This record gives sequence, structure tokens and C-alpha cells, in this order.
Amino acid sequence: MHYTKKNIFRGALIYSAGDTIAALLLNEFSWSRLLGMIAVGATVYAFEIPNYFDWIVKQTQNLKGIKATLSKTALAMLYFNPLWIARHLLLIKLFSGQFESIGWNLLEIAFWSFLANILISFIANYIIQNNIHLKWRFIASAVFSALMAIYYALSETIFS
Repeated sequence: MHYTKKNIFRGALIYSAGDTIAALLLNEFSWSRLLGMIAVGATVYAFEIPNYFDWIVKQTQNLKGIKATLSKTALAMLYFNPLWIARHLLLIKLFSGQFESIGWNLLEIAFWSFLANILISFIANYIIQNNIHLKWRFIASAVFSALMAIYYALSETIFS
């Protein structure tokens, strides 16, 4: 298990920072959203992501060369799929008190958002999974996800 104090702190700080930038850009900042994203970053994301990355290492440890690098990248992208994006958008709505905005449209927005950034996501996940030591992958992924959180928040405007 990789649910450590460092990951809890990093998850809380980085994910909430990315979402706060997005909220400020959209003029949607709220303290409840900020506190909610701090909580999710410190709990769900700080627990899930490092453990999933560890699982990727275990699943690909016997692979070599291009098969190993592409498998690691594909498994990372499998995790950060449209359902993950939709969950993130749902959490934003819940923490923002925008309950009337919760619907199946979030899944559609997540799908188009995922497709639109698939090349960027592939490159970032390739670098994270294949060039960054496992110890630092969560923080690298969190920084990338914080940047993507800005994009995901804006994607509701773009893809609605």
C-alpha cells in the first residue's frame, strides 16, 4: 500500500491547486469545492493512483522493450478513462452544490474530453510510466492531472 502522509499531502495540494485554477478561470470558485477537492486529492486519489501505478509495475515486470513501454502506457490510460473524468466532473458538481447539473451529459462531456486529448494523454502517460521512477510517479501524475483538471473543467464549456 502506498497511502502515505507524503501522498496525502501531495494529493490534497496538487489536485486542489489544479481545480482551483480551473474554478477561477471559469469564475466558479467556491470554498466547498476547494475543500472537497482537497479531501478527494488526499483520500481517493492519494490512495488509488499510487497503488494502481504499483499494480502496473507488477503486471508489466516480465515484459521488455516496446511491449513493456506500451503496456505501461496503455494501462495508465485505461485508468484515466472517460469514466474517471466523469467521476471527477461529478465530484466538482457535488462540491459546488450544482446538483441540477448532474446528469448523463457529464459522461458525454468526459468521452469527448478524453478523445480530444488522447494524444497529449498518451505522451504524458508514456513519460510518467516509463521515464519517472515509481517513487515519483504519483506526484508527476498529480501535476499532469492538475493541468488536466483545468482542461476537464473547461471541457464542460467546450463540449457542452
